[in-house]
Amino acid sequence: MMIDLINKLEKEHSLTADEYKYLIDNRNEEYASMLSEKAVDIRKKIYGNAVFIRGLIEISNICKNDCLYCGIRGGNKNCDRFRLTKEQILSCCENGYSLGFRTFVMQGGEDMYFSDDVMCDIISEIKTRYPDCAITLSLGERSYESYKKLFDAGADRYLLRHETADKAHYAKLHPDNLSFDKRMQCLENLKKIGFQTGCGFMVGSPFQTSEHLAKDLKFIEEFKPEMCGIGPFIPHKDTVFNNYTPGTVELTCYLLSIIRLISPSILLPATTALGSIDPVGREKGILAGANVVMPNLSPLDTRVKYSLYNNKLSSGAESAQGKAILEDKINSIGYRIVTDRGDYKRI
Repeated sequence: MMIDLINKLEKEHSLTADEYKYLIDNRNEEYASMLSEKAVDIRKKIYGNAVFIRGLIEISNICKNDCLYCGIRGGNKNCDRFRLTKEQILSCCENGYSLGFRTFVMQGGEDMYFSDDVMCDIISEIKTRYPDCAITLSLGERSYESYKKLFDAGADRYLLRHETADKAHYAKLHPDNLSFDKRMQCLENLKKIGFQTGCGFMVGSPFQTSEHLAKDLKFIEEFKPEMCGIGPFIPHKDTVFNNYTPGTVELTCYLLSIIRLISPSILLPATTALGSIDPVGREKGILAGANVVMPNLSPLDTRVKYSLYNNKLSSGAESAQGKAILEDKINSIGYRIVTDRGDYKRI
């Protein structure tokens, strides 16, 4: 039955939630190898052996929310807070552009300093200086009107992880003032406005079951995001989940392959979290079907402060300054870093 399901997924790009659950529950090395081979084959038909790089700029670790798994949650008194100025952000872009980056990803906690006016000013300035570059934002939940202003100012893409497609599970990971329904509405709004939209979830998060993961896969199939970021859950020492077991590279890569078969054109990162728990985790992600990496362009003295989870990598190949190291690693597995905006290809 497993082989039949894998072939069906490759052909139809769709399974039932129960079938996704069956794929997860009955996985083994043979099936993982079969899935990754098919995922790589379908990705190569669309993107060749290109791996797109994005320059990550962590603009603030100040956050009004108190998500139970996150190291920069508002309630963490041990977090050393920072906020980049417009000038610092533009300096990161200047450095990144000279290194060959053509997408800048501005990520941060839900810091109310970065109002629509502030963000639109920064976005329009980046676009004026670097008109051949794409801008991706990952700044959490905002109103429809706010998203529209950011889009009109020149932002191209927006990443907003849905975290889990199960409402009850969502409630176990977030404080009462955060709403599953609002998160889903934000994602719908982003799509409606015209952003290339990204969702995503943690693999192995507290209380997660294969049924939850099957719902995540069905949500991705139906929502049809242009991007999807998944990575293993890694606990942070200053959260209520500090002693929980982390997710695995094995299951994350298995799910990357499935997502590639669900959505052949999707932009799929090999996340920092993969590299943080396995020295070759990023490479394993690419060999499973991923085609995006996001080295860090943030100022050196703030990278360690953007601590979402324990032992988050920010140097070496995870650093924009380590682009040559990253290129060597990517080349060693038969792929190449591409200096390109790396837009989603509609087929």
